[in-house]
Parts: sequence; C-alpha cells; structure tokens
Amino acid sequence: MKCHVSTLFALSSAILIAAGAGQAEDSASNIITVTPDQIEWVPNPRVEGLGAAQIMGNSKKPGPYVHRVRFPKGRIVQAHSHPDDRTYTVLSGTWYVGWGDVYDESKLTALPPGSFYTEPAGVPHFISTPDEETVVQVSGIGPTSATFVNPEHAHKKK
Repeated sequence: MKCHVSTLFALSSAILIAAGAGQAEDSASNIITVTPDQIEWVPNPRVEGLGAAQIMGNSKKPGPYVHRVRFPKGRIVQAHSHPDDRTYTVLSGTWYVGWGDVYDESKLTALPPGSFYTEPAGVPHFISTPDEETVVQVSGIGPTSATFVNPEHAHKKK
C-alpha cells in the first residue's frame, strides 16, 4: 500500500492547527491531555460488541478527531471504506488488516502493538482480531462513516 505523504501531512497539519487555534488568546485552554484513567470507554454506538473512547473531537462532526476502538478477540469486520483519510496506531493486541472488496484471510497483514498505518478515503479494507482483544487509535477529519462493499454486512442500529 502506498503511503500518501501529502494526505498524512494535511491530516497532521489540520490537527496541529486545530490544537493551536487561538493560542495567542489563551494557550493553556487549548491544551488537551488525557491519561489512561481518564479515558471513558462506552459501548460503540454503531457496532455491538466494540468499545469506543472519544479522545479529541467528534467523528460525526466537521473537524479533526481522535478516538480509540476496542475489538474483542475473534472479531471480523467485512470489507468497507470511510469518506475520510485516516491514520491508525495499534495500542494493544495484534490488528490484522487487508485491502480489497472481499474479506480474504490470505491478504491480512498482522500489525503488532506500536504499528501505524494510513488509510486513504474510499479504499475498501477489512479487519480481524483472531488472537486477542485489540485496541486501535484512529485519527481523521470528520464527519466520518462506514460504507460496506456488501450492504448486507453493514451493522444495523438497534
């Protein structure tokens, strides 16, 4: 997969600009710090069985966001895409990701804790967490959503 340096630069710049906006007025009010014990995990509102934690921003609104998602052992997410360029950091567990229109275990790449990758907007991909619970941190510019290649795979809201 190609690394889209310009996209990554634009995303990083947008986050830095958003974090530094109004710095001359009151720089202390623009600082965000979050320790692990301050993170509020809630059930993912869109996908049953996943945990979600909003770190910065809101992925449903315009602007930069950072959130964490906890996937249980044995989870498979079928091929889907997102409208925004994203970056992922694997915080714990092993994250398996593959690219294409159909889930294919032979195309999965294992990413251990500390791994990072970019995900361009509109590129279909699929994921799996067969070995253990896995936590990833996702950054992007909202609003975002997920569009499944096969609509039958879309998670239904309850």
